[in-house]
Amino acid sequence: MGKVLEKVRLSSLLDPTKSIVVEAVVDTGATMLVLPENLVSELGLRKIREVTVKYANNTTQKKEIFAGLLIEIKGRIGNFDALAEVEGSEPLIGQIVLEELDLVVEPRTRSLIPNPRSPELPMVEIL
Repeated sequence: MGKVLEKVRLSSLLDPTKSIVVEAVVDTGATMLVLPENLVSELGLRKIREVTVKYANNTTQKKEIFAGLLIEIKGRIGNFDALAEVEGSEPLIGQIVLEELDLVVEPRTRSLIPNPRSPELPMVEIL
């Protein structure tokens, strides 16, 4: 499918004056939202826990999870936790964000779009 990049607005839930627009990689094979440590610091996010992360090469590392992040993509906004990676890493949007905001990757154009089944508002499935 190729690399999918999308501009996203990141804002602090605790301090809405702290807001930045970044280009993020959209990875349908990833689970979490990942941000470099410098963006986490710039937004003033609050550490809430540590997790063990398993990477594609089968290595594992302890990483910190931060709360208090608002993300706006394609006019849809949600409150998410972010995993902090080393400074210089690319911001990454994983499945948790895509599912909650009801966004899908259009493989032909390598772009992110609102789910065609719910173009006006995100649809939440409760099964």
